[in-house]
Amino acid sequence: MADSFITRHKDSILVGKNTITRWDYEQGLMLKAIEKVWCRTGEGKYFEYIRKDIDQYVQADGSIRTYKFDEFNIDNIPPGRALLTLYQQSQPDKEKYKKAADLLWKQLEQQPRTKEGGYWHKKRYPYQMWLDGLFMGEPFAAEYSALFNHPDHFEDIAKQFALIEKYAVDEKTGLVYHAYDESREQKWADPKTGRSPNFWSRAIGWYAVALVDVLDYFPKDHPRRADLIKYLQRLAPVLARYQDKDSGVWYQMIDQGTRKGNYLEASASCMFVYALAKGSRLGYIPESFAENAKKGYQGILKNFVEKEADGLLSLNKTVSVGGLGGTPYRDGSYEYYLSEPIRKNDLKGVGPFIFASVEMEIANETAVGKDKTVGLDYHFNHEFRKGANGENERFHYTWEDRQHSGFWLWGNTIRELGAKTVSVPAPTAASLKGIDIYIIVDPDTKKETSVPNFIGPDDIASIEKWVKAGGVLVLMANDTSNCEIPHFNQLAKVFGIQFSNKSRNMVQGTQFEQGKLLIPADNKSIFKTASKIYIKELSPLILTPPAKSVLTDQGDVILGISKYGKGLVFAVGDPWLYNEYVDGRRIDTSFENFEASKDLAGWLLKQVVKK
Repeated sequence: MADSFITRHKDSILVGKNTITRWDYEQGLMLKAIEKVWCRTGEGKYFEYIRKDIDQYVQADGSIRTYKFDEFNIDNIPPGRALLTLYQQSQPDKEKYKKAADLLWKQLEQQPRTKEGGYWHKKRYPYQMWLDGLFMGEPFAAEYSALFNHPDHFEDIAKQFALIEKYAVDEKTGLVYHAYDESREQKWADPKTGRSPNFWSRAIGWYAVALVDVLDYFPKDHPRRADLIKYLQRLAPVLARYQDKDSGVWYQMIDQGTRKGNYLEASASCMFVYALAKGSRLGYIPESFAENAKKGYQGILKNFVEKEADGLLSLNKTVSVGGLGGTPYRDGSYEYYLSEPIRKNDLKGVGPFIFASVEMEIANETAVGKDKTVGLDYHFNHEFRKGANGENERFHYTWEDRQHSGFWLWGNTIRELGAKTVSVPAPTAASLKGIDIYIIVDPDTKKETSVPNFIGPDDIASIEKWVKAGGVLVLMANDTSNCEIPHFNQLAKVFGIQFSNKSRNMVQGTQFEQGKLLIPADNKSIFKTASKIYIKELSPLILTPPAKSVLTDQGDVILGISKYGKGLVFAVGDPWLYNEYVDGRRIDTSFENFEASKDLAGWLLKQVVKK
C-alpha cells in the first residue's frame, strides 16, 4: 500500500481535491505511515520520500511554507512528527528540522485553551475540544518533550486526555462524543453538557491512536502514565462491543448499526485495529483484544482493499471529512455525518491502513521473543556527546541513538520480535539476572573515553558463570584501531575465541563491494533470508574448541559460535548492524544487512534456554 501511495503521489502529497500542496495533517499522517514501513523494511527509499516531501516546505531558517502560525490550528501539528524523525538522523542540514519543530512547539505553547486548560481545536473554534485534536497535537508533543527534555509538559499532555474523559465520554455506552463546547454556545452543543450529539467512528479512532502513540514517549515512571493506560483499558472493550459481528469492521456511526444510510467505514476500522493490536502487543490491554484486531483486519482486507488492473492497491469506503460548525454549518446530526462524500484512496484511510498492516505483521512474529530480554552493554562502551540541549548524552551503539552511530533500528527489530531491550551496567550476577541475551560491542579505548572501563577478571568470572547457566552472549569487536582488543580477548578466550590483529574489507569511499560477504546457499542456519551482507574493516576470528566457524571467507573466519555449558557465544569482528548499515540510506540496495539483522535477532532469541 505504501508503494501504491508513492506511485500515485510521486513528487508531492495532494490532499483530497486540492490542486496545490500545503502543510496538512493528512500529509503528516502519511509520512508517519511511510516511516513505519521504512523501519519494517530498512529500505532507504521510504526515508528519502519523507525527506523530499518535508524539504518542499521547510526552509533553511526553519520557516514552513504554507503554514500559518496565527491560525492556531491544531491540525497543523502532525507533520511535526516527520520533522522529529528527520532531526534524529545523521544528515548535514538536520538543524532546520529542529527549528521547524520548535515553531510547532511554540504554537502549542500559545494555543488558546479552555478555562480548564484544554486546547481549542482552532482559533476560529473557540472553547471547543475535538477528539481529532488529541491525535493532531499530543503524539508530537510527547516525542518533542522526551527528545528536548521538557518533563513538565507530560502533565499537560495527560490533562488533554483527562478533559476528554471527563466531558466527552458517554456514561451509558462508554463511547466518546466527537467534541464538546465548554461555552455551550454552539448550536450543535448540548445546552447542559456541551457535547456534540453523535458518536462518529473516526473521531473515536483518532483518540484511540493518540493514546497508544503517546504512550511510546510517556515516561515509564510518570504518575499520569497509568491514567492513559486506564483510558485505553476503558475504551478497548467498548470498541470490541461495537465491532460488527459479521464483517469484523465498524460502522461510520459506530452505535447505529444497520440503521438506514449507515455503512461500514474504512478509516475508523483501520484505526481501531491498530489501537487494539498495538495496545495488546505492548501489554496495555489484555491479549484477548488481539483477536478483535485480527478479525477486524481480515474484515478490512475483504471489505475495503482492492487490487487494481495496474497492480496498485486501493482502499475504498473512507468518509472524506467530518466536522462541526463552520460554513456551511455542520450540526453534528446523524444525517450530517452520512452526507459527507465517500472517497477511494483517501489519505485518512490509507495511512491508518498502513499503521494497522504493520501492527498485524508484527503480531505474527512476536512469539519468538516473548518473555525474553536482550541487554546491551553500557559499561565497556561508554561514550558521550553533546545533546540537543547542550547536555551530555550517551551515543555510539546504544538502543536510544537514532543517528548512524546507534543501534536503534536493530533494537526496534528485536522489540518487534517480542523481546524487551534494556541497558546493562557493569556485569554482575545481579545486573545479568533476568537477561537472556547480553551484547557487548566495541569496548572503549582511551582515545574514545578518558577513563575507559576495561574488561577485568571479575567481569569475566560473572559473564562466564552467566553463559554456563544458559545465557546467550554476543561479542562484537571492531578493527584494532577503534576497539580495546586486549582485554576483550581475555573474555573471548574463555570461549575459544580471539579477535585477530588483522583488519580486512578495507572499503575506500563508496566502493561498497569491497565490504561484500556472501552467505552460501547451504549455510542458512542463522541467516535464512540474507545472502549478501556488508561488513567493513573487521577483525577476523581465531578459534579453538569449543568455538567453530559459521562463516569463513578467503580463509578468514568472519563469524563464530561457541557452545559453553548451557549457553552460547556468538562473535564477529565488527559492530556491523548499527543504523548506518541497516537503514538503507548509505550502502546500495544489493546488500541485505537489514534482513541479516532480523535473521540474527531471531536466531539468537531461539537459542535462549527455556526457563
